[in-house]
Amino acid sequence: MTSPLGFLGSACMNDQNSSYPQHRSILMTGCSSGIGETSARLLRGRNWRVFATARKLEDVQRLKDEGFESFQLDYEDPDSIRVTADAVLEATNGELDAIFNNGAYAIPGALEDLPTDGLRALFEANFIGWHDLTRQFIPAMRAQKSGRIVQCSSVLGFVALKYRGAYTASKFALEAYTDTLRQELAGTGIHVSLIEPGPIDTRFTQNTIANFDRWIGEEGSKQSVHRETYEKRRIRMEAGEPGPFKLPPSAVTKPLIHALESHRPRARYRVTIPTKVMAIAKRLLPTRILDRFCIWAADGEE
Repeated sequence: MTSPLGFLGSACMNDQNSSYPQHRSILMTGCSSGIGETSARLLRGRNWRVFATARKLEDVQRLKDEGFESFQLDYEDPDSIRVTADAVLEATNGELDAIFNNGAYAIPGALEDLPTDGLRALFEANFIGWHDLTRQFIPAMRAQKSGRIVQCSSVLGFVALKYRGAYTASKFALEAYTDTLRQELAGTGIHVSLIEPGPIDTRFTQNTIANFDRWIGEEGSKQSVHRETYEKRRIRMEAGEPGPFKLPPSAVTKPLIHALESHRPRARYRVTIPTKVMAIAKRLLPTRILDRFCIWAADGEE
C-alpha cells in the first residue's frame, strides 16, 4: 500500500511542473512542530533548500541536528527577524524563491476580558512580524522577477467565532493584507497565496491554554461573566479539542506544494470540511443568520 505521504508526493508532482530550478530555496517559520515541521521535511525531500526557523533555541538545535539550516526567529522580536533575513540572503547570494509564514498563536476568551497588552502582543506575533519578515525579501524577489509568498491563515480569517476574537482579528487582518499584497505584486512574477486550514491536529491547543493563563488567568476568569464557559472550554482544550473533522498537519502540505510549485498558484486554498462549509455559509447566508450559525458552532464545542 502506498503511504499517505508517498501518494501526496506523486499527486503533487503530477499536478504541476515547476518552473524553478531543481534546488529551490524557502524560508519557513514555525517549524518546531505541526504544519511547519511536517512541511519542512516534505519540501526538503522535494529538492527544496529549507531554511527552517523556530522561536525556541532548543527547537532550532533539534532542527540543525536533523540536517536543516535553522535559525531562531520570533515574530515579536524585530532583531531576530532582521538577523535571520540577512543570514538567509547571505547564504543564497541575495536570492530566495519562497517564504512560508506559518507561526501564530491564540488567546482564548471574550474580548472584554482580554487586556490590551495581550491583544497587542498577539498582533505583533500573528501579523506585524509577518509583515516585517515578508518585506525583507520582496526587494530580492523583485530583482529576480520571481517568488512565492504563502501565508498560513485559517477558517477564522473569514468567519468570526466568539471567544476567539483576538486570533480571528489577526487572521482577518492577514487576509486583507495578503489580498492587497497580491494586487500590488501583480505582474512582477511574485505570487501570493493564502492557505486557510480548519481544525488541524497540532500543539496549537496546548499553547492556547498557556496563553489564556498568561493573559486572563484564574483571577480574571473568576471575575468574568463568562466564567462558566471558560471552565467548560478548558476541559475541552485539555482533552485536545477532539472533533470528527480534525486532520493531521500533512493535510496542509498538498496545497502548500501547489502554491509553491504550480505555474498558476491559487489565491486561496481551503483545507478541511469546516473551512469549506463556512466559506459556503459566508457566501450564502445573511449576516444575522450567519451569526446564529457561528454561535451554534461555538456553543457546540462547550
